[in-house]
Amino acid sequence: MKLVNQIISYLVGGLFIFSGLIKLNDPRGLEIKLEEYFEVFAQDRTELGLAALSGFWHFLTPYSLWMGTLLSVLEVVLGIHLIVKYRYRISLWALFAMIVFFTFLTFYSAFFNKVTDCGCFGDAIKLTPWQSFSKDVLLFSLLGFLLFQKETEAKAKKWQLACSLTSLVLSTALAIWAIEHLPPLDFRPYKIGSNIAKNMAYTGEPKYKEVYTFLNKNTKKDETSAKWEAKFSDTMQYKYKTYEKVLLNPEVAPKIKDYKITTPDGKEVTKTTFEGKKMFVIIADLKSISVAAIKEINKLARALEAKKIESFILTSVGSEEFDKFRHENQISIPYYFADKTVLKTMIRSNPGIMYWENGVVKKMWHHNDTPTIKAF
Repeated sequence: MKLVNQIISYLVGGLFIFSGLIKLNDPRGLEIKLEEYFEVFAQDRTELGLAALSGFWHFLTPYSLWMGTLLSVLEVVLGIHLIVKYRYRISLWALFAMIVFFTFLTFYSAFFNKVTDCGCFGDAIKLTPWQSFSKDVLLFSLLGFLLFQKETEAKAKKWQLACSLTSLVLSTALAIWAIEHLPPLDFRPYKIGSNIAKNMAYTGEPKYKEVYTFLNKNTKKDETSAKWEAKFSDTMQYKYKTYEKVLLNPEVAPKIKDYKITTPDGKEVTKTTFEGKKMFVIIADLKSISVAAIKEINKLARALEAKKIESFILTSVGSEEFDKFRHENQISIPYYFADKTVLKTMIRSNPGIMYWENGVVKKMWHHNDTPTIKAF
């Protein structure tokens, strides 16, 4: 039994370490995911009635980055604790509490189909909501098994403490680096080397099935069908809800589904962003923007004109507000509009800088690493 406990401890500890490191590699990505959860909770109309705490969810939203970072650091440190048997019982209970929280999130995502990607392993490994929930149920069971064993805990040794402190320092350092620069490992569809136009296309022939959903007024439950059945015409018993085409082979789906660029007057110019050499300055919002970096980026844009490299700002800020910001900061770069979430996905920096050649991402920089013209 001792060997079984040890194997399970290594397995569970290793999985938590891997999960934590993947998220610490990209804390901004986890921030986006937590913000999505909080927004969905604030608007919840399910049986859980989470919208009753909408004020609480809105209160938590500004702290998403630091909450996600703390949880990810804890995953790594507590995973190390399980493997080296340091503060074993306390660590088991802490991980058990975390997995209860994660299991609730993944169950909510799967059962109510609210958040289709839990972000458990960032952009590195995509799991469906039910796969994520199944993974958490397995971890819940394994941790429960270890807690049930009531293994005697030996006196802590210095090398165990050293392992704990080292994991704390290194995981925190990784998070800070990724926040202040860019993720060391990039798994996003906008990473360097990506052909954006290709990532927006299907990789094979899509196959669909039709799904009609009706509410049965007698049973108060939804009924689905692949076709419009005669019984659904009975409006006394059935109420039409939705129709959708469900992709049967999601592996061929585009990696990028929502990249769309428009001019201030509403004209779509997405395809023109794939033509020639272009530097894009990504400004997702003005609340968290580094104004100090704008001056250097403005200088860079003017210098790039000599190399016939066009510069554009992609932003989600409204025209009136952004024109005021441009005037205040003497920005001469023309701007286009894009969805805020798309911009945050493109680069984890505000502002961020991306250089494309014919729609292929060649380079990108955090505003803390604003390049000189020699980098182009």
